[in-house]
Amino acid sequence: MSVQPLTYESVLELIREHSREMREEHREFRRSLKKQGAEFDRRMQETDRRQKETDRIARKAQKIVGELGCRIGEIVEKMVEGNIVEKFRVLDYDIMQCAQNVHYEYKKLGIRGEIDLFLEDGDVAILIEVKTTLTTSRVRKHIKKIEEYRRCADARGDKRRFIGAVAGAVVKHEAMEFAHKNGMYVIVQSGKAVEIVQTPEGFKAKEW
Repeated sequence: MSVQPLTYESVLELIREHSREMREEHREFRRSLKKQGAEFDRRMQETDRRQKETDRIARKAQKIVGELGCRIGEIVEKMVEGNIVEKFRVLDYDIMQCAQNVHYEYKKLGIRGEIDLFLEDGDVAILIEVKTTLTTSRVRKHIKKIEEYRRCADARGDKRRFIGAVAGAVVKHEAMEFAHKNGMYVIVQSGKAVEIVQTPEGFKAKEW
């Protein structure tokens, strides 16, 4: 097999051929990138559309749940307020007034909050927390509220004694035990009315 000697013209032709191949590869690469870019843009637009639809559904669900939660809360509070006065009178509390959503605030200490139901018996007041589902965590938070209210009352010279109670449409057993252990009454739904749960032996209502 004979080998043709390299000449100036043959070298130039090789360079031109290599250049043509490089340009074609470059064009093919650009076409591929453009195609991939279009597909990427399409997928991004589809993802964005789905995300917006998910956000819309989530906002709607949140609104519905929020409205339902507020409504249930109102129903439970009204249910408790309905005959709770008589229930405590049976326990020898001479309830004279029942107020709902009582706000308290002590700016110097940055204390503020709200008591769902506030029953007054002269020198004693019963502070009631109402929840659709009563948990141990909710009982703890109510104890903190009563302690805060005690501090606010002391700042105003209010010498009344405060007693705690918690109520719920659904009451977790552990929450009921924890409330009783901390000297608080537990109120549960009973048909269309409410009942104060029978306190355990040795129970004594704690006073703040």
